[in-house]
Amino acid sequence: MPPKKKDEGARKPLPLIGRFGTSLKCGIVGLPNVGKSTFFNVLTKSGAPAENFPFCTIDPNESRVPVPDERFDFLCEHFKPLSKVPAYLHVVDIAGLVKGAHEGQGLGNAFLSHISACDGIFHLCRVFDDDNVTHVEGDVNPVRDIEIIHEELRLKDEEYLRARVSGLEKTVVRGGDKKGKAEYDDLVKITSLVADEKKPARFCEWTSREIETLNKHLLLTSKVMIYLVNMSEKDFIRKKNKWLVKIKEWVDEHDPGAVLIPFSASFESKISEMDDAAAAEYARSCGVQSTLPKIITAGYKALHLEYFFTSGKDEVKAWTVRKGTKAPEAAGKIHTDFEKGFIMAEVTKYDDFKELGSEPAVKAAGKYRQQGRNYTVEDGDMIFFKFNAGAGLSDKKKK
Repeated sequence: MPPKKKDEGARKPLPLIGRFGTSLKCGIVGLPNVGKSTFFNVLTKSGAPAENFPFCTIDPNESRVPVPDERFDFLCEHFKPLSKVPAYLHVVDIAGLVKGAHEGQGLGNAFLSHISACDGIFHLCRVFDDDNVTHVEGDVNPVRDIEIIHEELRLKDEEYLRARVSGLEKTVVRGGDKKGKAEYDDLVKITSLVADEKKPARFCEWTSREIETLNKHLLLTSKVMIYLVNMSEKDFIRKKNKWLVKIKEWVDEHDPGAVLIPFSASFESKISEMDDAAAAEYARSCGVQSTLPKIITAGYKALHLEYFFTSGKDEVKAWTVRKGTKAPEAAGKIHTDFEKGFIMAEVTKYDDFKELGSEPAVKAAGKYRQQGRNYTVEDGDMIFFKFNAGAGLSDKKKK
């Protein structure tokens, strides 16, 4: 497996760029025949075509997959609810890009538009050799393949940005439109980074106003990337491949801090066809485990998503919110009336609940907190909302 990351020390977190909803998507991107559709099928347990020829996938396949979480499983086991609703990650299988995609090669313009509709990218590259699976570039070289994808996304952004700046020049510079001046200045700066410095838009210390401009245009290079390295089953089991260190070095230099996960689509496909007991035994005998839970969780977190729980005998449910969400907005995920009439959020930390075993025990230990509208919801909070349904009406609760 790749060497451990060095301590990033003072590296600042990436800016929060992108849409601000909670139904966000991760697109699976890469060259043709690197294993995208096979990965999509085992990840989502679907039956999307996965054949040995370029552009097997044309229209994007979309599905959702539950986010694995031991906390959710524990709460379901504890409450034995009638309904169980986990958090979900939305995943899109996008056809393979080729060199020249930004100019329309290989139906590239259509496929790039599919990426534009996603919020994060699973960048899948191939390190396995297989004479039965052709490589669009003629041979296996994942570093070259990664660079091709990066450059195609950057060139498409450059084309888009130059067109936008040119259009705004007519109205702002020559036409004197003061309202468009701020956006024009921001786009000029962004264009300089993407086109002149040849860097992705997500790597810069943007101001709040510049981030608003980025969020308006949703550039391809502003989307967070998770690198998935598709290995042969043999290499995955022995945890070795000659390309892993080279890929790690490239990512550290060109996309520092990005998540890199080696996996094997062939291994995952094999165990997906077994029953749970046989799959567990086969994985144990090989000395490895499925990487899918790690990939799903990484994709979910990369989109700046988290969730809080409501729990009881009727239902245990994970409610997806963006990181940094305040309590009233979180309450609004359940019902808009909860946000409008928000009174308080009664919060139990999951770890306290698991340790102490019940809500009364948590209260007795003084760890049951009443939080106001300025409380920032934390991942895994168990929340009981109180709200006022309207003047003259009694308070209502949602658990």
